[in-house]
Amino acid sequence: MPSIPIKINSNNMPKFSRTQKFTKTNIANVPKNKAIIYKIKSKDGENLYTGIAGRGRPQDRLLEHKEIKKEIIPEGTRFQYAQVKTKDIAHKIEKSIVKKEQPEFNEKHK
Repeated sequence: MPSIPIKINSNNMPKFSRTQKFTKTNIANVPKNKAIIYKIKSKDGENLYTGIAGRGRPQDRLLEHKEIKKEIIPEGTRFQYAQVKTKDIAHKIEKSIVKKEQPEFNEKHK
């Protein structure tokens, strides 16, 4: 099946959750039924890293960051996420966010 081009702009950007503390309890409340785009943020609200996780894996992926964040993203104390229909859409949105916001810890898409 051919890929359908998706143009990402402010009109079709998904709504992100409120920013919350990057704790195991809050991560456990992230729904698993769809792919997500997530942002790991500083206490001041700066986007430090943007990533994606496929359906069924959002909590696991965020926990992976939680366990290595002290070494990789030490200032990452908050996060937010948005659900999307597919991982393909998530990739396109991730690329758009990284290009626009240029998070410090994203190397791809800069």
